[in-house]
Amino acid sequence: MPVFEAICAARTPKSALNWLRRDGGAAILGQLAAGTLPATHEALDAHPRRRAADHLRQALVAGGVLPPRDEELARTGQWVTGILAAIEPATGRRLVQAYATWHVMHRLRATASKGSRPRTYTAHARNNIRAAADFTTWLARDGPSLQQCSQADIDRWLATGPATCLVRDFMTWAAARGHCPVLHVPRPARRAGAAASQDQRWALAARLLHDDTLDPTDRAAGCLLLLYGQQLSRIAAMTTSQVTTHDSTVHVRFGKHDIPVPEPLGHILTGLIRTGRSHAATGSPATTIWLFPGSLPGQPITASRVGQRLNALGIYAMAGRRAALTDLAAQLPAAVLADLLHLSPGAAVHWMHEAGADWTRYAADLARTRNHQPRE
Repeated sequence: MPVFEAICAARTPKSALNWLRRDGGAAILGQLAAGTLPATHEALDAHPRRRAADHLRQALVAGGVLPPRDEELARTGQWVTGILAAIEPATGRRLVQAYATWHVMHRLRATASKGSRPRTYTAHARNNIRAAADFTTWLARDGPSLQQCSQADIDRWLATGPATCLVRDFMTWAAARGHCPVLHVPRPARRAGAAASQDQRWALAARLLHDDTLDPTDRAAGCLLLLYGQQLSRIAAMTTSQVTTHDSTVHVRFGKHDIPVPEPLGHILTGLIRTGRSHAATGSPATTIWLFPGSLPGQPITASRVGQRLNALGIYAMAGRRAALTDLAAQLPAAVLADLLHLSPGAAVHWMHEAGADWTRYAADLARTRNHQPRE
């Protein structure tokens, strides 16, 4: 059985034994082996030892016993069921259920089916559904029906808290289907945040590059953030195939092209590929495609966990990424930036404007610094 082999292949047998003893994994495995618990996602969802069941689920998926499933999407569906049950009256519950089912969850599933990431990030969707539930509950208690809702009622709602504008998506959906008038709800404010100074950025990057006492995972992830402005969600989902070696030079690929990386970052990345299996969870297969294996078998690290690890070193994702992209946009045209770093054209242009870059002189710089004569 692949799961048995994966558990036996753990680099630290003690951790595997502890998992079997303390986490309930052995008991659930026994139930599966005895046939008293079906080997299905639904049976594991209903198991009272939820944490142990979730860990074992990923081992079963990695071993080919269970089909893959988007866990974040599945958990969000279960969460929706719980939040709907608390909405009163029933008319409000039915409306939020239609919004959550046919708009928010439908959109999430479409995104998940088109994407290549190992998990679907659902926080925004949950916040929108929670805002709809809170708003309909508030209307039932303190306001008119949704059909009779006015701009004055919306303004009163917006005055009750900072996150109330998240109801915008629900109100737009409801108005389009005739459930309420067209009312104005401002867009949620974007948290831009300040960029780290370039001195801070380079000081942090130098520490990551040269301090051998730091964990290679933190060194690699921090450098990908500070030097290339990559999002934590993309760093967490990087695969080992994105790191290659050509002519003794290590390259990394974020977008359309391979980018040569300086030493010692190249050494850190290749070393991480060689030793990353030691960070894999009990029950993980012998090999992994993930550059940063996570705490669940066969899964990469989560973006939130990467952020926590970097925060402990004084590295903050938003400030570091802004500093990196502002610096890079000052040196590269928007089209090149988009191709290299997997940015949308609009995002690349935004960062170019943030950097105040003037690319009218780009061609002149190329002509001055490169030999464009044809080779003989």
